[in-house]
Amino acid sequence: MSDTQLPDLMPVLPEIILALGAMALLMVGAFGGKRVTYAVFGVAMGLLGGTFLILLLAPNFGVTFGGSFILDEFAYLLKLLVLIGSFFAIAMSWAYAKNQAFDQFEYPILILLATLGMMLMLSANDMIALYLGLELQSLALYVVAAINRDSVRSTEAGLKYFVLGALSSGMLLYGMSLVYGFTGQISFEGIAHALNEEGASIGFIIGLTFILAGLAFKISAVPFHMWTPDVYEGAPTPVTAFLAAAPKVAAMGMLVRIVIDAFQPVTSDWQQIVVFVAIASMVLGAFAAIGQRNLKRLMAYSSIGHMGYALVGLAAGTQTGVEGVIFYMITYLAMTLGVFACILSMRRKDGMVEEISDLSGLATTNLPMAIVLALLMFSLAGIPPLVGFFGKWFVFSAAVEAGLYPLAIIGVLASVVGCYYYLRIVKVMFFDEPVEGFEPMPAELKVVLALSGIFVIFFWAMPGPVVSAASAAAGSLF
Repeated sequence: MSDTQLPDLMPVLPEIILALGAMALLMVGAFGGKRVTYAVFGVAMGLLGGTFLILLLAPNFGVTFGGSFILDEFAYLLKLLVLIGSFFAIAMSWAYAKNQAFDQFEYPILILLATLGMMLMLSANDMIALYLGLELQSLALYVVAAINRDSVRSTEAGLKYFVLGALSSGMLLYGMSLVYGFTGQISFEGIAHALNEEGASIGFIIGLTFILAGLAFKISAVPFHMWTPDVYEGAPTPVTAFLAAAPKVAAMGMLVRIVIDAFQPVTSDWQQIVVFVAIASMVLGAFAAIGQRNLKRLMAYSSIGHMGYALVGLAAGTQTGVEGVIFYMITYLAMTLGVFACILSMRRKDGMVEEISDLSGLATTNLPMAIVLALLMFSLAGIPPLVGFFGKWFVFSAAVEAGLYPLAIIGVLASVVGCYYYLRIVKVMFFDEPVEGFEPMPAELKVVLALSGIFVIFFWAMPGPVVSAASAAAGSLF
């Protein structure tokens, strides 16, 4: 008899709970139909909340499944962020589901499966585990983007996302096969060891380029951003809120882990690619958003720009830089959820609206929402003392420390251009002639907006816990 041992399942406990819960809910939904839709929504939120508490209070740090799965401080913090993003994405879709005939039980289950994929991605310690997590997340997201089958825009968004996503997955897989072929390793540790021993061959560099191209698609960085504006605009608004938040955090975390853990010995090679992608994303995000009239499209270009800013920290290739990336993703998540809480509450008697002009005179019809949305816009623009300023400060100072002065200067200039379209929204809300007001804001959106607003406005008063958590997470990679 072979002496096989069961792997230690404790580090994977949160993922196991999510997987079993999602399967059970799928059965409940399939047999219960429309009657159980809201019960499924509620239980899915309970599952995410429970998983969050288990991970927060009793994390079992360690490596399991023969080194394929790792739970360290880095994965721990980013998993908590992903769970928060997914929880609020379901919470924010509650009122929308009732009003827009969007009450499909599959939606929360798909979000649970996508979240499971993201958590596996963040703990992946070799290329096969990374690919499995990525595909689980991606397949769920393709379906979610096209979930509103009655809308041509939604089905078109889902199809675009699927075709381009399949292409990027192919590029990623091809890159991984080249890296395996030229190093003989699939584990991140093994790849780094092989690079230290033998150096990087031209075939390996081509593989590295393909891997970074595939991952750049997942964070919607230029030049692989083409899907973002169309999918953000076409998908139902709660889906867009989800796409803009948790998957971005997970994909950025995965990118950080693979370049720091596996490709550390060839930092100078991947640094050039990351610098190029960061500059292109910041510049395109700043200039392409200026002409947008649709708020969701504007948020798409804004997110492309913000991924560029986060990559500035990664380009430094240092512990300070990674700390900056993690901190930036925390601030990005908080600001994005707040803005989408506002977009989801833009509803009139005849349905949802999403044009910037629909916000005209919001300060007259709904002053609290106008004030918080204005502060969120100031924060996205990076104006002190709001939290968005500190995010940019961390990544730019890391780039300066690493001697990447041109990158930091371009980042600051792109931020200045970006201020224009954020401030335009503030001007529309406070100085334009009022149009018809929106329906009262649902309670769950008020809660999300209030939490987001408090974090963004008062972060400077107590930055310690967030900064030290980001510092510990970055430290675990070095």
